[in-house]
This record gives sequence, C-alpha cells and structure tokens, in this order.
Amino acid sequence: MPNETILAAMRQVMQASQVPGIVVGIARGDRPIEYVQAGTDARGAELRADTLFTVASISKLATALAVLRLCDAGVLALDDPLGQHLPEALAAQPGVTLRALLCHTAGLPIDVSPRHAAYAPGLDWHALGMACLLTPPDGPPGRRVQYGNVGYGLLALVVERRAELPFAEALGQLVLRPLGAEAYLGAEPPRAPAKLAHVRGQHAGTPLEPFNSRFWRSLALPWAGLVTTTAGALALVRAFHDPGLLSAGLRADATRDQTGGLNGGFVEPLYWEPCPWGLGPEIRGNKSPHWVAAAAGPASFGHSGASGCVAWYVPGSDTAFAIAGTRTADSGWLLRRAPAIGAAVLASAPG
Repeated sequence: MPNETILAAMRQVMQASQVPGIVVGIARGDRPIEYVQAGTDARGAELRADTLFTVASISKLATALAVLRLCDAGVLALDDPLGQHLPEALAAQPGVTLRALLCHTAGLPIDVSPRHAAYAPGLDWHALGMACLLTPPDGPPGRRVQYGNVGYGLLALVVERRAELPFAEALGQLVLRPLGAEAYLGAEPPRAPAKLAHVRGQHAGTPLEPFNSRFWRSLALPWAGLVTTTAGALALVRAFHDPGLLSAGLRADATRDQTGGLNGGFVEPLYWEPCPWGLGPEIRGNKSPHWVAAAAGPASFGHSGASGCVAWYVPGSDTAFAIAGTRTADSGWLLRRAPAIGAAVLASAPG
C-alpha cells in the first residue's frame, strides 16, 4: 500500500501546480526502496516505479562521481590545476582547480555562449566540449559560488582525457554500471522517458524541444543529459554516503562545504549568504527559499534538476528520497511545493 501521507502531499502539489504526475522513491537504510507514484506524464502515460525521467542537473552528481573515482584511483587530484589536464582551455587560469570546478567557485559563467555552440541541428557533445574549452572565466576564482554548466563540461573533458574514453562510456564504466543504475547518456533508452509538460522557449513543440526530444538526449550533456529512474537518482545521491563507490575520506570531503563560506548560488531568488556546496552535491545549509524542507537539516545534501526533480540524502535518518515530476521546474512548482513532499517523506519515517 502506498504511504498515504506522502501520496496526499503529492496530490496537493499536482493539483496546486498543474503537475500531471509525480514519482517519489524513498530509501531508508538497508530497506528496499519504497515507491509512491500518482498521475501521468504529458502524454497521459501512467507513471510507474520504473518510469524513466530526464533528470537534468542531477546529471552533475554522476559527472562528479566520475571525477572522484579517478581521484580515488590516483589518476587525478582535487587540487590539480585545470591547466594540468586541459592546458588549451581558456578557463585554465591560476586558481582554477578541479575542486573549484566541482563546487562552482571557478569564476565561470553559467553556460557556454551560443556563438560557440548554437542550439540547432548538428550540435553534439564534441561541439559543446569545444565550446567549454573556448569559454573564459567571467570573474576571478574563489570569490563567489556561481552555479553553472561550463565547469562540469570541462570536468567531463578531463575524465575523457584521463580515462581515454568518450565521456558517456567512461561514465558507464566508472559510475553507472558499478552502481547498478539504469541510466542512459547520449543513447536512446529502450522505452520512452516521461514526457514533461509546459516546456517553454522557442523550441517548445519542435523536434529540438529541451528535455523531451531525441535531439536533447543525443547531446549527452554531462551537466543535464542523464535519463534514469528514481532508483537511479537515489543510487547517485547515496553513492556520496554509502561505502562502495568512493573511499571514506573522499565521501566525507564531497559532502561538506568546499566553498569556504562564499555567497552565491544560481540567480535571484536562489542566491544565498552563504551558499555551501560540496564536491558535486549541494549542501542544504540554512538556505531559503529552497526545494528541500529545512527539516532535512543543514548537513543534508543532493541536487535538483530543472526538468522538475530532486534527489536528496538526509544523514541524520539515513534516508534518501528522489522526487520526479512531469512538469518542468521553471513554473516554480519545485521550489514552492516540493518541500512539502520532502517533509512528508521525513515525517513518515518508521518509529
């Protein structure tokens, strides 16, 4: 039987924010994953526990894990200068290290310029990688947290160079297969991912539609392109806590603030003073507003995605939860409404 407290919170969110459907996955300690699902995707397809979602920036957790795996193997070190691995990158300036890229303090812009990588037919990961190399900092490193995609594109290029594999293949070998996650990057999945409602922008309703199109999935974006289930999202966030994929020391470093108390974040109103961030995961801290309820605690961590999803781990209760909705987050529903679902998950923990 589904957890009625969580289901009620989900249905309230769906009604209040016109979200066609939501799947929640909950992992408590060693117990089997609990799934609660309601509604449909934008096509009217009923959501299931194994529904695939384009999880947008939750992809960054996977990319960070690939880097950290190579650090554990001695191939990379967190304080390596970017120039040691990508000397041709315009971002390879003094102070720009792998650590700074992982926690978004390298002084880079949010995204690549369309001058270098126009979002149009013919775009692919190779062209996007070149655009990352051609992107200079827009400020000095170590001054603020500026969340963005360019740094994670550069990290993916570092992984490619040191693993001597295309990034999608390296990600599978280093992260996805060891975790046993059903996840796809750049490859069309064997069943259709959930279609998201209310996609905005000039390409909405076209073969280039963000999140929903084969074109988007073909780009293999290391910062936003992963397609996985809620179980896959849970596996990614739990890998930063559970033994197995990373060494204990690196797990501890990855889930504590690496910014030195810097301010920053995304764009207003998601700009926080301070803005703690780990080596991939965002640290909850005392941020407000936020898509995760304060009850999760300041040491909790995870990531959100603009496609309408969040994956989070709460150390105090050894609970991880993933929320995947079928409406993109730009309407504000994830920020305004998702905390109620997370709070219901935490409140429903067995005694």
